[in-house]
Amino acid sequence: MSASFDSLPLSAAQRANLAQLGYAAMTPIQAASLPLALAGHDVLGEAQTGSGKTAAFSLALLHKLDPGQNQVQALVLCPTRELAEQVTQEIRRLARAADNVKVLTLCGGSPMKPQMESLGFGAHVAVGTPGRVLDHLERGSLDLAGLQTLVLDEADRMLDMGFLDDIKRIAARGPRTRQTLLFSATFPEGVTEIAAKFMRTPREVKLAPAAQGAPAGIEQWAFEVGEAERLDAVPHLLRAWRPASTIAFCNTKAQCRDLCEVLNAQGFVALALHGDLEQRDRDQVLIQFANRSASVLVATDVAARGLDIAQLACVINVEVSADAESHVHRIGRTGRAGEKGLALTLASMDEMGRVGRIEQLMGAEFRWRALADLRDAPGGPLRPPMDTLQILGGRKEKLRPGDILGALTGEAGFQAEQVGKINVTDFHSYVAVSRDIAHEAVRRLSLGKLKGRKVKVRRLADLSERD
Repeated sequence: MSASFDSLPLSAAQRANLAQLGYAAMTPIQAASLPLALAGHDVLGEAQTGSGKTAAFSLALLHKLDPGQNQVQALVLCPTRELAEQVTQEIRRLARAADNVKVLTLCGGSPMKPQMESLGFGAHVAVGTPGRVLDHLERGSLDLAGLQTLVLDEADRMLDMGFLDDIKRIAARGPRTRQTLLFSATFPEGVTEIAAKFMRTPREVKLAPAAQGAPAGIEQWAFEVGEAERLDAVPHLLRAWRPASTIAFCNTKAQCRDLCEVLNAQGFVALALHGDLEQRDRDQVLIQFANRSASVLVATDVAARGLDIAQLACVINVEVSADAESHVHRIGRTGRAGEKGLALTLASMDEMGRVGRIEQLMGAEFRWRALADLRDAPGGPLRPPMDTLQILGGRKEKLRPGDILGALTGEAGFQAEQVGKINVTDFHSYVAVSRDIAHEAVRRLSLGKLKGRKVKVRRLADLSERD
């Protein structure tokens, strides 16, 4: 039987907020870590993306927070900007039960000055990447004298990305009496070193091995391929199953680029996500995939770590992952929240050793099919339902999602159901519209006004094609 949040020493307001947000029962990592964290212990937790760890550490740090004290009382370090922004959103949702809790994101790829100004006005929780957080500490714009809780999220990935020294320097700046919560999917030497140096008799939380196995509700198939046919096998799989959204995992940046070219040449709308992209380009790729303007995201493991894409229909392992845990991470991105998922793996004879290690971890053998036996499902080219428009203007111009929706459904004359997800950043706004009205939406928005002024609007795909 699942443990209830009512069993925890949370305020009545927080329990009501959890119920309103749809948190019916604790996940295994929450049930194991929250009682310890709320009791003030340091916690060393083994947890994957999607296990519910964000809510676990968020509830713990919010429990200790005093909104009346206008200083940074909690700091969360994340490996990527995308994960930091997701964590920020989750903390804000969970903080609705308290009065005026201010949560700031401090990441590279965004201008330094607005972050410094926001810190000057005061914040209770800071969420960021190690490099930018250290930058603020060294400039004096961030003060950790009042820090009560330090969270290291996906610590192993931060070490993979070379942040060990930065983490050590940041941890050394906070009070020794603070609580430290560390979550990691694996425990390499650097993680145990941080735990030994900066944590006080941490309680270890490790889920049963069965929880690391093949997620329930995911249909898995494997296909043997030769190296020469690997990339062309991916569009074959997509035509056979026609998933609405797919992440195709590659082991290298070069393979990402090559596969993207193959898919786009065959009429798919595919975008690449890898370490060579500028932050602005990464943001735009993720916005387009999350708002259903692209059917396929071709990504490396490092680039995709920490992404939480809702209702992902399919995962394709273009190559077998180098370690078994990463395979489980990959396929665990589909089939979430009770939905059915699909995981397809391409493997050459040289990769059968890796396959064996994955089968051992999952406690189940792969099911194999021949590519030649697959037939294309009926239907025309697999096109995403939406297209993304970029508007020059964002938070700095006081633009809000409601303004953009109002302009499209008011003066421009479109229906609300033709408008999808709206993202507003500091300097640009992005809105998903039905693919069949994209060009007309650009024309009408460009002719009209947004908040009383003319704006520049263009299809994001036009910019990508021009580049």
